[in-house]
Amino acid sequence: MSKKKILITWPLPEAAMARARETYDVIAHGDNPKITVDEMLETAKSVDAILLTLNEKCPAAVIEKIPENIKCISTFSIGFDHIDLEACKKRGIKVGNAPHGVTVATAEIAMLLLLGSARRASEGEKMIRTRSWPGWQPLQLVGQRLDNKKLGIYGFGKIGQALAQRARGFDMEIHYYDIYRAKPEVEAKYNATYHDSLDSLLKISQFFSINAPSTPETRGFFNKATIEKLPQGAIVVNTARGDLVNDEDTIAALKSGRLAYAGLDVFAGEPKINEGYYDLPNTFLFPHLGSAAIEARNQMGFEALDNIDAFFAGKDMPFKLA
Repeated sequence: MSKKKILITWPLPEAAMARARETYDVIAHGDNPKITVDEMLETAKSVDAILLTLNEKCPAAVIEKIPENIKCISTFSIGFDHIDLEACKKRGIKVGNAPHGVTVATAEIAMLLLLGSARRASEGEKMIRTRSWPGWQPLQLVGQRLDNKKLGIYGFGKIGQALAQRARGFDMEIHYYDIYRAKPEVEAKYNATYHDSLDSLLKISQFFSINAPSTPETRGFFNKATIEKLPQGAIVVNTARGDLVNDEDTIAALKSGRLAYAGLDVFAGEPKINEGYYDLPNTFLFPHLGSAAIEARNQMGFEALDNIDAFFAGKDMPFKLA
């Protein structure tokens, strides 16, 4: 029996690619240059499924052009805001994601952003690299400790809980808001205090971590009004999605000192980010490193392939979105 043919739009870790090639006839696009929408649609005419990444934007206008032979899309990501799921449902296209591999790796990056922001790591590194360190001084780059500080986690899913576990190791006080309250045993595990509104969480968050998905309700929520509800000199970190943050309002708050620091791993419009961030000393900026650990990326590839395997076996995708 001939193998099913799949398109992989971006090179994956070798372990995932090896598994894909063992089971399928793989058409793999390179990363330089990255695949265009037109190239993806053209290649899709000759394959049975598509394994794509968050780089391939698939709004309704693109989904409507996908050839009729494609009934399976699996994304190498936990997020799925790059795919119009309703449009896929109308076309009868099954869609799955890769939700679990990112958990620990992203929580580690969130913790790194919290610690790096609190201790002004980016300023210290710049001082060394620009050869401008004058030597030790009593008040040089004085930051703050994490212990006994209130960490507000917005979005208490798997990543939010993994962050809580790590923050507890730094003796931080855990608070959270989510549209679904965690079970009592989960709250007890992290000694986490539930807040029944975002406003309530904001008021006490000396450190504020954004771990919510990108939805019509959450996009742009972190704006001037939100910032004003935080304690003076709060620190914010974002490892979720860049479009949750209003960049202009955040930059203004960082310039004025209303926010002490921002640790950001994701940005609206990335890789092109708001120019205002580049010259702000009180930022700790990463190029979307959340899941960039080989263990995470391997698992993401396996989970994306699990969806395709299940589809061709006539079963429900284990990580079904639509």
